[in-house]
Amino acid sequence: MAARGTDEARWLARLKLPSVAALYLHLPFCARKCAYCDFSSWATKPKDPLMEDYVDALRKHLSEAEAAGLLSGCETVYVGGGTPSFVGAPLARLVQDVRSLLPQVSEVSCEANPDSLSDELLGRLLDAGCTRLSVGVQSLFDAELTELGRIHSANQAQQRLGAAVEAGFDVSADLMCAIPLQTDESWRASLEGVIGCGVGHVSVYPLQIEDETPLGERYRSSEPDFNDPEVQARRMELARDLLTSAGFRRYEVASYAREGKDCRHNQAYWTARPYLGLGTGASSMLTREGYGALRKVCPQLPEPDDGTRRVRLTCIDRRHELAAARSLADLHFDLEFLSEVQAAAEDLMLGMRLVCGVEPGLVDHARTVLGESAVDETLAWCVAQGLVAHKGPRWVPTDRGWLLGNILYGRMWDLAS
Repeated sequence: MAARGTDEARWLARLKLPSVAALYLHLPFCARKCAYCDFSSWATKPKDPLMEDYVDALRKHLSEAEAAGLLSGCETVYVGGGTPSFVGAPLARLVQDVRSLLPQVSEVSCEANPDSLSDELLGRLLDAGCTRLSVGVQSLFDAELTELGRIHSANQAQQRLGAAVEAGFDVSADLMCAIPLQTDESWRASLEGVIGCGVGHVSVYPLQIEDETPLGERYRSSEPDFNDPEVQARRMELARDLLTSAGFRRYEVASYAREGKDCRHNQAYWTARPYLGLGTGASSMLTREGYGALRKVCPQLPEPDDGTRRVRLTCIDRRHELAAARSLADLHFDLEFLSEVQAAAEDLMLGMRLVCGVEPGLVDHARTVLGESAVDETLAWCVAQGLVAHKGPRWVPTDRGWLLGNILYGRMWDLAS
């Protein structure tokens, strides 16, 4: 086996962390299901008691995970959905519990929609210790919002973004391109509109038309021109140019931030830092050591085989079942056990989503695990295709690699075979 250098030793230490670096909490409740959404979420009546019961169960599961030692190194927390802001006051109580149990956490993010982000809730979340809001805007044109099944207006979105910024949160706006009725001009105007609200972070995504959604049903037998790959690429390039000129820096394939406003939580997903997801449909990525800690409170989980280096889990209990679960031991999971070879290939694939690219410790580790010639030949092929550039000690995706991400990520994952 090749000698392991200092950079590789640091990477190996990351792959054996007993605690997670990031925690995700899933609240699956919405006022209405959007036309494009295939997430684990359900339309729910306002003030439905199920929401409070669910959050109470989640708070118990959070305490169990902390008692098992899984959260001692946790640095960031993200509450997603669904629409967490739709839940109201119980969301603030959940954030308070996070702050009480995990005082070391430096970033607490909550997703919100403009229609449920009241001044009262802004105050409650700020007092509870939430530091960051990710607001689902998607568009600043009412006709486009209607096509997507959104229930807020463009004016309401801008007003609520401004209120969140004024309240003192770090605010991110989510926008979606290649959507029905959108033009290059309306896309530019939406981008300029959220920038004008003073946000420090913008995430931009092309619409993905999923089969089991109203949009998927509508376009089952056709490939709509508005969602053509060339349209997606043009809109993403337009976003890059406009946001960059406005002082934002792209740090991940779909994320732009002003200086110091990166979402630290999301970066954990791309840099092999283990994370725990609690809630229906929530996913976790644990080291073998972290999985062992989880099994102390989840005896229903099977023991991994000798070759397992990483474990991916997804909670498959639905919202009513999770709300009734007295402990983590009552839950059910889909499991995937990854070998050291698969984990190394996965880390290369995920690292290529970042503008800063893949760090030398990971490449050294991959050469040891996957074979030096296999890794070097793959990287050389990606350079020859214009997908990757070697800059200093790092291998970084180019603009072409960013636009042809599926090819680049596929080449990295193929190393696992």
